[in-house]
Formats: sequence, structure tokens, C-alpha cells
Amino acid sequence: MSQELARPRFGVTLQDVADRAGVSLTTASRVVNEGARRVGPRLAERVNQAVAELGYTANLQARAVATGQSTMVGVVVHDIADPYFSSIAAGLIEVAEARHLLVCMSSTSATEAAEREYVALMRAQRARAVILIGSRSDDAAAREALRAEIAAFTASGGRAVAVGQDLLGVDTILPENAAGAQALAQAMVALGHRRFAVLAGPRGLLTARDRLDGFRAGLATWSVPLAPARVVYGPFTRDGGYEAMSALLAAGEPRPDCVFAVTDVMALGALARLRAQGLAVPADIALAGFDDIGTLRDVYPSLTTVRLPLKRMGEMAAGLVLSEAGGPGQDQPRVVPVHGEVILRDSTAPQPPQA
Repeated sequence: MSQELARPRFGVTLQDVADRAGVSLTTASRVVNEGARRVGPRLAERVNQAVAELGYTANLQARAVATGQSTMVGVVVHDIADPYFSSIAAGLIEVAEARHLLVCMSSTSATEAAEREYVALMRAQRARAVILIGSRSDDAAAREALRAEIAAFTASGGRAVAVGQDLLGVDTILPENAAGAQALAQAMVALGHRRFAVLAGPRGLLTARDRLDGFRAGLATWSVPLAPARVVYGPFTRDGGYEAMSALLAAGEPRPDCVFAVTDVMALGALARLRAQGLAVPADIALAGFDDIGTLRDVYPSLTTVRLPLKRMGEMAAGLVLSEAGGPGQDQPRVVPVHGEVILRDSTAPQPPQA
């Protein structure tokens, strides 16, 4: 092996690649960096062969300084352990990887302050884009601070998209939470259920509020009430659902004949609590969730829910933030509504006619 081939990889420069391929530095750069101006196949082959022989690795930090933008895409979710978020993230990661982009993911608390810090970090790293997946809160001041940081990020040449409420002034994938919950409530009444309770998620989280309001509106179309005492708040987690169901059962009789948990993850916790109490689903209490996460395939009885195309939502978000259209200078942010489909399963079997 020649001395040049044995050169340590960390010492190889793009000029070395150009010299080995017998091309100009500009031509080598266009091939390696996949520039807008294409190089002929023969020259490109020579450059790529030189890259392989010398073990050249691009200096991404230097490239970011030179171009003002890196190949990094920042993604922030509220809970990576929640299949809702991980399913959306899986979709956008596939799109980003197909474009040879590096995804940098962070799981933050469900607060705009934590998201703002992450966006600021991505701006410092010259990230190409940021994708924020999760609900907004009712903290208007914190939300405005996040909007300001996103505006600074986009002003520096970055792109941003949100999956959730259309409140940040950027392109948004908008799940129709209220409409989906309303349709679910109407379907539950049509099955014969009349006494309802809701495991409503955290106070102040707009996704939880939208789903509660939508469910209440669906009941109202049938003149079915939802008593305030039958709305129990708790974290968007399995344990949150378990504890919320515990509180509901502790409230005593009459028991509801149908419980709506505003996320499937909460519904799974509620199902575990009902089993611990010796109550059967749906014979004693019917149970429904929202999202149609993939793990429901292993749940018995099968859970009624509102299906959102979670992975597809991630693909759509990545498509928006990485597309040529839009971005700084566009007239209005693009908002893409996502319809929720009611999926009736065994956990809400029809109630027998009342005598």
C-alpha cells in the first residue's frame, strides 16, 4: 500500500480528494456536497473513488459555517416513551434520512419554556429545520416567548413546523382533536351509553382541553349531560390514567357506564385499574381512548379509539419543513388539518336496551 493510501483519515482534506481525482477543488466540492450544479458522471465517479480510497469525511461544522446551515434537523417531543410521539417521529425520521439529514431529537417537558431553549440551541447549531411535536399550553406569555425564538430561528434561514395547535405562526400539522372526540361521543351514545366520565389529561394543555370540549359537545347533540364531578384530570401517561380512574371509582355510585380517556396511553392505565378493581370491560364499564397507537394491537379487550395517522403526520411535517415552497417570505403559514376516524372495538360493546 502506498504511503498516501496509508495516510490517517482525520488528516485528509477536500484538496487531497481533488488532487487524487485530478479535478479542481470546486468540482470535488460539488460532488461531495451534492451542490446545485451537477458534475458529469465520469468526474463524479473519480471524485467518489478518491473519497473512498482516502477515507475522506466532510467537516460538517466547517460546512455549516461556510453555508450558514447544517444538515441537522431538530425534533422536540414531549415524551419519547409515549407511542403517540415516537410514531410521529418515526415518520419524519424516514423522510429526513432519505435526504441524508441528521435528526437531533430531544424529549422535553410539555412546556413552551423547555421548547424555547431547544429552538435556541438549534439556532446556535445552525440547524436546517426544527419540528415541534406536541400540544400548546394556556400559558400565553411562555407561548409568545417561544414564538419569538422561532421567529429568530427562521430569520436566520432555518425552517420550522409544528404538529399540534396552529398557534406558533409556522407551518402546522393540525390534528382535528375536538371534531374526533365529538364524533366519538356521538358514537358512544348511539351504542346505548348514557352515563359518561372523562379522564381529561393535564389542566392547561390545549390538546386535552380540545378533546374534552369536543366530547362534551358530542354528548350535547344528544342532550346527554357530563357532570363536572365526572371529569378527572391527570398526566398524559399510563400512571396518570390509572390514578385518574382510581379517583373516579372512589367517587362512588352511580358508576359511569362509559369512560373516555383523552389518550390511549391513559386508557391503558385505566384498563389496568379496572381489572385491579375486579370490573370487566365492557360488561361493567365501557372504555374508549384517542390516537390509535400501535401497541393497542396487543390489548384485550380491543380498545375503541379515534385513529390519527401518526406516522403519516410525521412524514407530512417533514415534507412541509423540507420542501422548497414556503419558508421565510411566504405570505401565510400552511396549515394541514388531519381528520380523526372513530374506530369501534370490543371495549365499548353496545349496552342492552334499558327497561
